[in-house]
Amino acid sequence: MLSLFDLTGKTALITGAGGYLGSAMAKALAEAGCRLVVTSRDADRAKSIAESLPPIDGSEHVGIALDHMDENSVTNGFSKAIELTDGIDILVNNGNEALGKDWKDVSAEEFNRQLANQTGYFLLSRALREHTVERGVTGSVIMIGSMYGVVGSYPDTYKDICAISPVGYHALKGGIIQMTRHLSVCWAKDDVRVNCLSPGPFPGEAVSEELVKRLEEKCPMGRMGKPDELKGAIVFLASQASSYMTGQNLVIDGGWTAW
Repeated sequence: MLSLFDLTGKTALITGAGGYLGSAMAKALAEAGCRLVVTSRDADRAKSIAESLPPIDGSEHVGIALDHMDENSVTNGFSKAIELTDGIDILVNNGNEALGKDWKDVSAEEFNRQLANQTGYFLLSRALREHTVERGVTGSVIMIGSMYGVVGSYPDTYKDICAISPVGYHALKGGIIQMTRHLSVCWAKDDVRVNCLSPGPFPGEAVSEELVKRLEEKCPMGRMGKPDELKGAIVFLASQASSYMTGQNLVIDGGWTAW
């Protein structure tokens, strides 16, 4: 049974591996035996993140410069990742260029820029599909969505504290979930699985205590998620434990979307 979750011999590319949730997911994959290629716009930062991960037998983790918001960077970065490894088997599209503006003041340019995160996810996913098909191996693409790609937010939760969750973010995450479904059926016979992991409320340290309290009131479990609580889900989606699962959106939200 445990062997189904073993990622020994596999290599995953994960964007945003130095982030609040990305770091926990990257660590989980490494702990399951997976070799990682971690990316950042800054090559030195990527290398530092790679060096901080739990070691694996036989090889080292790799850090490379890659900006998923730039097509040339995606192409060059993915090629570099292949060059430095024996091949990529798993892709975790986790990086996100955030925008804090809500529907009241976001410009068209800013809105479109936020949606461009999805374009980067698609380009990397297509690169992974073409790479695994060429090698004749199975592939697993994991998109990182959000509960806010499934439901709207509560405006009263944010009132007098900060702007409501950005409309562009909701549009982005909803689109990522739908893209997951579409690509999964297109690539199923290519042995490339495409799933989405959608975290619920996982506020970082910068979020105010008052906002956290309000969010907790909206959650059936009455508390916020901790980054380590995504570790099991990411390993499940990356491994043979989910070998017959594709096109799905796995929501880890403390029951938020069950109301």
